[in-house]
Amino acid sequence: MSPGRSPPLQPEELDPDPLKQFDRWFEVARMRRSIEIPEAACLSSVGDDGYPDGRIVLLKDRDARGFVFYTNFHSAKGRSLEADPRAALTFYWEKLTRQVRVQGDVERVSEAEADVYFATRSRGSQIGAWASDQSAVLPSREALLERAAEITARHEGERIPRPPHWGGFRVVPHCLEFWQGMPDRLHDRLVYRRVGEEWRVERLHP
Repeated sequence: MSPGRSPPLQPEELDPDPLKQFDRWFEVARMRRSIEIPEAACLSSVGDDGYPDGRIVLLKDRDARGFVFYTNFHSAKGRSLEADPRAALTFYWEKLTRQVRVQGDVERVSEAEADVYFATRSRGSQIGAWASDQSAVLPSREALLERAAEITARHEGERIPRPPHWGGFRVVPHCLEFWQGMPDRLHDRLVYRRVGEEWRVERLHP
């Protein structure tokens, strides 16, 4: 078996709860020093024009209900998720030859949750959340820096509150697929699908 190659996946070895199984894989990725940003995932949604759209977001929480990330609600992804609250997340850890795909419905996190997380961000990131009209046309970088300077001066010596247009989304999964690369492209693919209150696990052809 080549370096970094994992043994074949067996359904009976997986956790019955796919969110806990994700935690297992995520912890392995997090502990691997060669994986710089294990929490990075491609978020896929459907844009205003009906085309699929993807971008990298950072997983900030994995709670009992799903996967949480934060953004500007006025951004392209914010608007698309408000209009069509369904999305997919794709995690890929090349050094482990592992991928996790998540599909589910999207909901906003509570105001209290968003406030708590916003308070942990660096002051510069907090200012950026106010300064950036994310996804809107920007005439110049200088205009953005001027706006950031204005906000910095306005809140000098005081706490920066969370913008009302900034908060979190939670992807509540109904399907998770665990993919593991294997020799000769005979990869392992095991998918969890929610059936009522239960999760059913099936093996897929690679």
